[in-house]
Amino acid sequence: MTSPVSTDRVPPQLGAGPRPAAGPAADEGLARRLRALACTAPLHDLDARKANLAGEYSVYGMAEIALAAIDLVTLNMDFDTGADHDQIVARLIPRIAAQAPRRPVAEHERVARWVLENLINVGSVDRGFRAVYGTFDPDGTYTRRDYDFKLIEEVPGYGGSVYLRTTDEAVNVLVGALDTDVTSAQIAAEVKLEVLISRGRLADAQLAAEQARYRTVQYSESLRRALEATRRNVRAVDWLNAVPDMIAEALDHVADRYRHENAILTNIRKARDESEDPEQKRRAAELVDIVKDCIRRHTQLQSRLLEAGPLFRAEQDRQAFATPMTTSGTDLYGHLLAPVLPLPLEQAIRVTDAFFAHGTGLRTPGSVRVGDLVDLLLTPPVEREHLGAEMPEPDLVATPDDSRFSEEQLAAATELLDLPADAPRRLSGLLAEARRTGDPGLAYLVALLAVHAASPPVGTAYRQGEQKLLFAVDDGTELDDPEFGGADLIVGTALLDAAGMAADRTEAA
Repeated sequence: MTSPVSTDRVPPQLGAGPRPAAGPAADEGLARRLRALACTAPLHDLDARKANLAGEYSVYGMAEIALAAIDLVTLNMDFDTGADHDQIVARLIPRIAAQAPRRPVAEHERVARWVLENLINVGSVDRGFRAVYGTFDPDGTYTRRDYDFKLIEEVPGYGGSVYLRTTDEAVNVLVGALDTDVTSAQIAAEVKLEVLISRGRLADAQLAAEQARYRTVQYSESLRRALEATRRNVRAVDWLNAVPDMIAEALDHVADRYRHENAILTNIRKARDESEDPEQKRRAAELVDIVKDCIRRHTQLQSRLLEAGPLFRAEQDRQAFATPMTTSGTDLYGHLLAPVLPLPLEQAIRVTDAFFAHGTGLRTPGSVRVGDLVDLLLTPPVEREHLGAEMPEPDLVATPDDSRFSEEQLAAATELLDLPADAPRRLSGLLAEARRTGDPGLAYLVALLAVHAASPPVGTAYRQGEQKLLFAVDDGTELDDPEFGGADLIVGTALLDAAGMAADRTEAA
């Protein structure tokens, strides 16, 4: 995003009434709201321009599809890579099909690609949007300014691929704010999330958790842009004060958020296990996934923060001792295109063939040159005197034991499932016997172990030298049980070939 540039000045009118309040503080709120309105204008413009499409597309809510596209790109991009274009289109098609289920799939795909291309702004030169708004200078002069922004960017990836990444403006459109301090917004969102969970309002807590995740993505984007600018030009980034302060602040932020999110995760699991409402259980399960994703993103952000210092020192060495360029680049327009356009075709072909034959560069040989190999082997290693700052001792927090089943229940279930090799039993009989013990949770554990035995880890047990293995087989009989449904599995014990395992271990030794 470029800085606002003055494009027009209107002198104040004498005698036209009281002058507006002078100073940036008096007009900053209005400018902030105007920029926030400008970020939503491309989404409203989609609904206004859908009439230009060849066909009847008035049934589609283009702004709703655009918000869903921004959401998908934001949640599918990572620190180093972005979201795949075709994957975003494929995930948008079901939402578009819900708006017009009788329309063909090809039309749904066209709408998805049209919305995504307009969010990228494919038709413009710099693929960005521009809005004009006005502010008052301290002397009362009205000044028009340009506000340039982007919503979704195409960034190069590995192997020539292209990824999609959302900008800060797009994330602000999602959370309904602009130019918000990332750290304070993240803390406020997580405090709000904790309060909503403690009060049992899981539907509102899910929205707060999603907003907290958007802020986490925005914080990672700030660090990624600083590292990218360092790779291009180390002098363009303030590594003396600004970036070290940001890294120290971000590490403290990640530590606090990680401790906070683990406590929230424990409360959500408790609410999920204690609730009797199926809708509450579903909301709590979705919240667990969202908070786990926040923890994963914070862990990834922490690893990138710890790598920022060594990256700066490596880029400083590389750029400081790089050989300066002694030749100027080729002006394609002045040196090639302008002289070639007036020429006849047979003369122009000779010029373009010669240019592209030399412009493709040399092919790297398949074998190593002896001179380079000798220099590499005879060069003494460089001793590094400064190894960086000492790594801080991590503040480990004990994870609470939130397992549902106790050790006594596991021992009772294991004893119940210790069946003879020639006497398999039905799952319904095992569940009835487990209920007769008086422990209501034992039947759930037996059912869980029986379902797990439907796909037994034979290879692992064989390599570890186990003598027998629990298995379960579905013969098509339906389970008649007041608490469980599905198949009435045949549960039994299989004896493993101990002699064969011993032979395999002898051959391996």
